[in-house]
Amino acid sequence: MPRHLVTAVMEWFGDAARDLPWRDPDCSPWGVLVSEVMLQQTPVVRVEPAWRAWMERWPEPADLAVADQPEVLRAWGRLGYPRRALRLQECARALTDRHGGAVPSATEELLALPGVGEYTAAAVRAFAFGERDVVLDTNVRRVIGRAWNGTAYPRAHLTRAERSFAAGLVPEDRDEAATWNAAVMELGALVCTSRAPQCAQCPLESDCTWVAIGRPGLGEGAGRSQAWHGTDRQVRGRVLAILREAVDPVALETHPALADVDPGQLDRCVTSLVEDGLIRPASGAAYSL
Repeated sequence: MPRHLVTAVMEWFGDAARDLPWRDPDCSPWGVLVSEVMLQQTPVVRVEPAWRAWMERWPEPADLAVADQPEVLRAWGRLGYPRRALRLQECARALTDRHGGAVPSATEELLALPGVGEYTAAAVRAFAFGERDVVLDTNVRRVIGRAWNGTAYPRAHLTRAERSFAAGLVPEDRDEAATWNAAVMELGALVCTSRAPQCAQCPLESDCTWVAIGRPGLGEGAGRSQAWHGTDRQVRGRVLAILREAVDPVALETHPALADVDPGQLDRCVTSLVEDGLIRPASGAAYSL
């Protein structure tokens, strides 16, 4: 495999890397873990201020482990998928109970934590502990697919062959491996984007297989934005936003901000939020976090 492409990406990263707090050498493994959970399907511009506030309030897993759930959900705010906040708190409790409040570096122990999957475990190992691992998010898969294999977009599901190919690109040196994982991810986020890749600014342009064959398939396989307005997900978000701002329990069925929501849909969304443990019935027909 042409190693000079890997080197080119790492050299580009040396000049183009964003100054993010979880990349600071002094950032704790817990801080890295929190950032990875927050960054799932949420842009950096929204995550950074939330991460700083979160780490100031709960700098160690033990601090989050004993926090009140409503406080956790309010702090999570609009980062999306609030169940991730609850899973992160469950993770903090597991770290406190099983690991003395420290984030482990072993893959098996990371995967045993609530809310930690294959990607997050690999990212924590690479970015918190400098371990040689294969960190594959959508951005990384897109860059590798285009530059090395000439495909505009990765498949819906990661294949064993794709993982094996990506593993072959990771440098053997631990420090270089961590740099490569961060660099290729950054390239996908900033330059080799899904819909509007800035090929003229890419360090791989002259060697990119996809560019060489005319950039086929651009826009055809990109994930389309799902409808949002009027969906159950939007209504659930509106309910949570109301309860985050409320001091006392709220009667949701008669709340003026939800007057445009179909009663059946509202009931379905409220029921699902209760089942997910995100809100709680209070007195009468009122609810709270």
